[in-house]
Amino acid sequence: MMYRPYQQITRRKSRQIHVGRVPVGGDAPITVQTMTNTLTSDAEATIAQIRRAELAGVDIVRVSCPDEESTAALAEIVREVNVPIVADIHFHYRRAIEAAQAGAACLRINPGNIGNASRVREVVNAAKDHGCSIRIGVNAGSLERHLLEKYGEPNPDALVESALEHAKILQDHDFHEFKISVKASDVFLAVAAYNQLAEVCDHPLHIGITEAGGQRAGTVKSSIGLGSLLWAGVGDTMRVSLSAEPEEEVRVGWDILKSLGLRNRGVKIISCPSCARQGFNVIKTVQTLEERLAHIETPLTLSIIGCVVNGPGEALMTDLGVTGGGSGRHMVYSAGKQDHTTADGDMVEHVIELVEQKVAEIQAAEAAQTAAEAAAASRIPEHIG
Repeated sequence: MMYRPYQQITRRKSRQIHVGRVPVGGDAPITVQTMTNTLTSDAEATIAQIRRAELAGVDIVRVSCPDEESTAALAEIVREVNVPIVADIHFHYRRAIEAAQAGAACLRINPGNIGNASRVREVVNAAKDHGCSIRIGVNAGSLERHLLEKYGEPNPDALVESALEHAKILQDHDFHEFKISVKASDVFLAVAAYNQLAEVCDHPLHIGITEAGGQRAGTVKSSIGLGSLLWAGVGDTMRVSLSAEPEEEVRVGWDILKSLGLRNRGVKIISCPSCARQGFNVIKTVQTLEERLAHIETPLTLSIIGCVVNGPGEALMTDLGVTGGGSGRHMVYSAGKQDHTTADGDMVEHVIELVEQKVAEIQAAEAAQTAAEAAAASRIPEHIG
């Protein structure tokens, strides 16, 4: 009994590209990205950081390639991780070519910033030769001088014009495997620019509120901006930009998508803020469960409610649930129905055990269904002559 959102979001129709094996745009799931903060030239540290992000559920990881040492390390990084790597390039066209040769799945580059037409052609040819897509990354903090002179300041028109100028360069070179971002640290500016861009093109959009801030403030800011865009159906891939470790960006990104019913992964905990009615320490319980259940990838809903006022109602909509009771015993729900009670001291371990059992059941059922479908597909139809 999975929780379903009251309203279903209709996504903007965009064309689809690929970042390595990951589809972006079209009817593909919205992907969650992050970026490493290690020195890319330190392959060991960068690989370790990417693996932590993988455990959190990242789909695509960007790494900065400011120098030749970074692109030299890229081949090892690509080989040792399980997600496609985007090479972040700013002005030096040679770094883009080296990154493509090293196995980057995508180049984050603004073609208008890397020099004359021959250099752009070399980069586009390298992307074509090595199967790279490109992200055009427009940022309010680094707009071209002619656009700042034209508009006086960064505004939605300037961001969109910059994006379309760069897109035209790629299209003129018969290159169409690209996505676009128009980021700003101002939520209103970013949302307005993305909405405006979404109206005038069908390219897949990478959305984000850049330089959003620390973990708490940045999460709030990103949730407002990205949530507004996603709710309107805008966005094919996303990054939550936080002054925090990459895996934290990934977790927040997933929480935003899960809250909007756009993707499901892992245990979704529905919990009360707690009050004097609580039969157990809700805050501590939820913190412990989030940590202990973080490794689970199978979608499952769990309600943790401190008292009987809202507990039974919330439990009706979740796979498993616990409602605080009296005398140190709490009611456990399964599929929305009262199932049994658990003692206060055993509750956390008991809930973890129940979740793991439920996940095993779901996985077994999915495996059986897959096997049955494969068997049905392999049968030779009988023909009556």
